[in-house]
Amino acid sequence: MKKFIIIIAAAVLFVACGGRQNEALKKKSSSGKTLEVLLVANKGQYYGMTRDLIDSIFRQPQDCLPQPEPRFDVVNIPVSSLHNAQMFRMHRNIILCELKADNPDKVYIERDKWASPQVVVGIEAKSEASLRDLLRKYEHRIVEAIYEAEHQRIINAFYNIRNVELMNRIKEKFGFELTVSEDFMWASEDDGFAWIRKETKDFSLGVLVNVTPYRNEDQFTPEKIYNRLDTIMRRHVPGPAEGSYMCTERRVEPVTRKVDYEGSDYCIETHGLWRLQGDFMGGPYVNYSMLSADGKNIIDLVGFVYCPRFNKRDYLMQVEGICNSLKWKE
Repeated sequence: MKKFIIIIAAAVLFVACGGRQNEALKKKSSSGKTLEVLLVANKGQYYGMTRDLIDSIFRQPQDCLPQPEPRFDVVNIPVSSLHNAQMFRMHRNIILCELKADNPDKVYIERDKWASPQVVVGIEAKSEASLRDLLRKYEHRIVEAIYEAEHQRIINAFYNIRNVELMNRIKEKFGFELTVSEDFMWASEDDGFAWIRKETKDFSLGVLVNVTPYRNEDQFTPEKIYNRLDTIMRRHVPGPAEGSYMCTERRVEPVTRKVDYEGSDYCIETHGLWRLQGDFMGGPYVNYSMLSADGKNIIDLVGFVYCPRFNKRDYLMQVEGICNSLKWKE
C-alpha cells in the first residue's frame, strides 16, 4: 500500500498522527458511499471563487473513463450540522473548513477521528483567500490521502470475505500476496503471468499480474509501459469474437505518474482505456508498473473494468484496491 500522508501545515510541516489500531476497532463503522466526500463549510463560505476551486479539485472528471464521472461525489453541510448530529461525524471522508480571523492557516489530516475507517481533513484558515491558498497548496496531498483510505477500505472489506485458495495460489506462483474477495476466480496463467476475474450479469472485473525481468530504467518510460501492456493483453486476453483480443486504447492519451508504493523503490501508475481489437468492447484500466522488492523484476498489476450499462468509477476503485493490496514475501 502507498504510505498514508498526514499533513499539519503553517508553512510546510508534516507530522505523523493517527491513533492506534486497537482504538480504531472500538469506534463505530463509518458510513457513506465509495468516493463520497462530506464538505463541511458554511453557506457563506461555499460560494463564488471558493466553491469554483473546491469543485475544480473534487468534482473534476476522473482521468480516463469512457463517460465523464466526477472524481468525488461532494455533499455540503454547515459546520453546525457536523457538531450537532452524530450521523455526519460517522462519514468516511470529511473535509472540515473553518474560517476565523485568529486561525493559524493550517491543514491537518486525522484518521478514525469519530468512526473507523475514516479520514478527516481539517482546514483552519483566517479568510476565504487563505482557504483557497491552502487548498491549492495541498490539494494533491488531500486527494491522495482520501484515495489511500478508499483503497484500504476495499482491502479490509475483501479480506473479510477473502478467497484463501486463490490468494495462496497467487502467493505460490509469484512470491507475493494480493487480497482478493471470494467472488473472484482464476481465469488463466502462463509463465510469469496470471489473470483473475469476477463475472456478474452487469459487469466484469479483471486483474492481470505479469512479471518481467528488469534490465534498465527505460522499461519504465510511458511508451515502453504501453507497449508491454499491449503485449500482455494480446497474448493472454482473447475476446469473444474469433481473432479478437484486448489492447490499450491509444486514441485517448493515458495518464501516468510516479507514485510511492510500499516495498518498491520505483512505481509508475497509469490510468487509461482498453478496447478489443476486432470487436466492440472496452472500458477503463489502471496499471501499476513497479520494481520488485529485490530489484530483479518489473511487476505489472493491471486492473480493468467492463461495465457497458453503468458508471465505472467505483468498480475501477475495487481493482485499484486489489492492486494496492500487494504484500511482498518476507
